[in-house]
Amino acid sequence: MAALDLFGRRGLLRILWELRGEAPLTFRALAAAAELPPGTLNARLKELKAAGLMATEGAYGLTPLGRDLLAALEPLVLWSEDWARAYPPTDS
Repeated sequence: MAALDLFGRRGLLRILWELRGEAPLTFRALAAAAELPPGTLNARLKELKAAGLMATEGAYGLTPLGRDLLAALEPLVLWSEDWARAYPPTDS
């Protein structure tokens, strides 16, 4: 439940998504990519670091545990792509 609580916080999954690449990101680059206000981004980065999912060595990147999390979420990504193809948005 603790992990689901963490993942449900505003912008956290987006930050993980933006950190999926091999190259670490600066705060400014991550803020622009994640489209989060600086205060929210700062709070989430502290939470990710406290959870052992993110490292900061001059820039922000995922720890091995964070990379394992992305691998664990891969089936959900694949499912969501199938779902999006099956149920495209409609203009209502």
